Amino acid sequence: MISRRSFLGNVSVAAAYTAVTFRTPMSYAEPLGLPLGLQLYSVREQLAKDYEGTLAQVVSVGYREVEAAGFYQRSAADVKQAMQKANLRCVSAHFPFADLHARYDEVLAFSKELGIGYLICSSPGFKTPASNAGSDRGRVLTLEDWRWNAEQFNLLGEKAAAAGIHFGYHNHVHEFAVVDGVVPYMELLRITDPSKVTLELDCGWATVAGAKPVDLLRDYPGRFSMLHVKDFKANGSSVAGAGAHEPTVTELGLGSIDYRPIFQQAAKTQKIKHMFVEQEAFDMPYMQSLKVDADYMRGLKV
Repeated sequence: MISRRSFLGNVSVAAAYTAVTFRTPMSYAEPLGLPLGLQLYSVREQLAKDYEGTLAQVVSVGYREVEAAGFYQRSAADVKQAMQKANLRCVSAHFPFADLHARYDEVLAFSKELGIGYLICSSPGFKTPASNAGSDRGRVLTLEDWRWNAEQFNLLGEKAAAAGIHFGYHNHVHEFAVVDGVVPYMELLRITDPSKVTLELDCGWATVAGAKPVDLLRDYPGRFSMLHVKDFKANGSSVAGAGAHEPTVTELGLGSIDYRPIFQQAAKTQKIKHMFVEQEAFDMPYMQSLKVDADYMRGLKV
């Protein structure tokens, strides 16, 4: 236990340090002038083996903000302490819809204690789950399911706002596969209330799904507050289409996605608060890979 006075003193020191650190070249992502961020799913295997050591390595190549994707049986207090020790800010966290639907009050309390500003749903759910556990695997969401998800997001967002947290949704590829003549992602944009639900645009997955991040950012001003940045090697097909092939992940700048126009459009029509590199697989030692990504983000001018 520490006194309130000691706590406030520590916060003041940390705030002063942060104000300096975020202005150094090592921690600044040039495209939108934001602190360099990493989605921790990138180092999921490393975190499971050495949580604090991996966070220290993430910082060593310049990342200053992170978005969590699992907490490895750690309490919110333990995670917060580890982040502070590493001089990282955990500003957002992903949770699957199943967790949000089953124990939302618990997730909100955990998020509030951790101090994150954004709680992101990382996967949708079925309006009517299968009766047998695990038998939802392989099922395809109907248009009714997608519309139900959008309505649920409004409810979850309203409750998160009451706790002082922004609620949002993160796309993969299936949101862009046409269902009954409708693109589900367009329905999410139509039905969700912008005052309750923000969107975290995964530019990489949207691109390989056949969507154009530039168009989404242009046509829906103010709807996106965070971006995921990743790269893929072109393979000639969309993973949202029939006969699709799994895309090949690579490091930023080594694939087929041109991020300059994406960032230029985001600067014009969105108020992006955080931007996270996500490296879902590695073609080289993982620390080298994360440094390639960090260097790309620091060096790209728009």
